[in-house]
Amino acid sequence: MSGAARGHLAMLAFSALVAGSFSLGRMAAPLISPDAFNAVRFVIAGGIMLVWLRASGPIRPAAFAAPWRYLLLAGLFVFYFVTMFEGLKTAAPVSLSAVFTLTPVISAVFGWWLLRQATTLRMALALTIGGIGALWVVFRADWQAFLGFAVGQGETIYFTGVLAHALYTPLLKRLNRGESAAEFNTGVLVTGAVLLLLWGGPSIVDTDWARLPPIVWITLGYTATFATVVSFACLRFGAQHLPSAKVMAYTYLVPSWVLVWELALGNGTPAGTILVGVGLTAIALLLLLRDEEARSPRAAEAAPASGTVRTHRD
Repeated sequence: MSGAARGHLAMLAFSALVAGSFSLGRMAAPLISPDAFNAVRFVIAGGIMLVWLRASGPIRPAAFAAPWRYLLLAGLFVFYFVTMFEGLKTAAPVSLSAVFTLTPVISAVFGWWLLRQATTLRMALALTIGGIGALWVVFRADWQAFLGFAVGQGETIYFTGVLAHALYTPLLKRLNRGESAAEFNTGVLVTGAVLLLLWGGPSIVDTDWARLPPIVWITLGYTATFATVVSFACLRFGAQHLPSAKVMAYTYLVPSWVLVWELALGNGTPAGTILVGVGLTAIALLLLLRDEEARSPRAAEAAPASGTVRTHRD
């Protein structure tokens, strides 16, 4: 199997793992404070990443330079996850996962602003189609709700977090000073754990951890390991073997995976009209997966076999 094929498999796994956090999170969110939940999640994930980083070799002192970068990025990351679980208290997983697919559109705007990154015509078309599909799901296929911009409370809360996540992506590249992806993300997770422990201290103390239902612990274990650490490994592998546009494309597969998760968990599926929006996000995925241009055999031989883009997603 070629490196590109393995990269696609890694990104399929990434999108499926991320989707699980929406479905499981919806079941656990009403039972625990988002601050307390994510504080423990970040402590576990940060601890695993520290062990992983240490096992792979000595941690370079240069990785600790300018710690304010980790503070800024961790603040955005923490805000994203807290708003996600707050939004899941009232919004359906499919609806919130559709909001998540708006991230590439917003990130492209921030990328142009911060990095002057240009977007190809086909990518712009794909982002537009994916955005329309996401809005179709968010407004529950209700044209009147769309005209009146009648967005649910959960979707509104989560959208503020998506803005933070979209800003996080170009800032990650802008603030990186040569650290490896593992070093940088470990710094962000550990700093995020500290922030959440300080911010969510009262919620952590008030939580009756011994009486939490099993679904909370299942969700906590899943999001800390599979939806954070394992998905990071999949994303890192995919980014090393695929162009950044194709890595980004798998964002649009998340709502479809959420449908699979919802069926597996016995939660049913949304109305057929809403599935039209999910179909549009799938079209956006196919557009972004196509090669940006047909290369000649000579160009194909001369070009490197894989990309080296560093990126990250929850």
